[in-house]
Amino acid sequence: MSDAVYSMSRVATGPTLYVAGQVPSTADGSVPESAAEQTGVVLGKIHAILAEHGVEWGAVVKLTYFLRDLGDLAAVREVLREVIPHPRPAATLVEVSGLIDPRYRVEIDAVADLGA
Repeated sequence: MSDAVYSMSRVATGPTLYVAGQVPSTADGSVPESAAEQTGVVLGKIHAILAEHGVEWGAVVKLTYFLRDLGDLAAVREVLREVIPHPRPAATLVEVSGLIDPRYRVEIDAVADLGA
């Protein structure tokens, strides 16, 4: 797959950081409407957590993203492509019937290699 968004596997060589599912609510409690905007909020939260631990996106070896509507997949992938550099982490996509708040369209969790 020459246009694959993610690799099929990545190996963690050091201690790992598990970032629980991040949701698209902002600091003031608002939630953007579009899947693309929500993905940007979620990735911003994950990036802040990575930075707290002294690592960047290159340390992420695995993402799991949960979508309520697979129709949002193209928009979500576009934001992921813009934000996460190569080599991209392995990823799992899960379609769900709902998330904890009905306004949420996307939730993402991550695993990072702190030895990277």
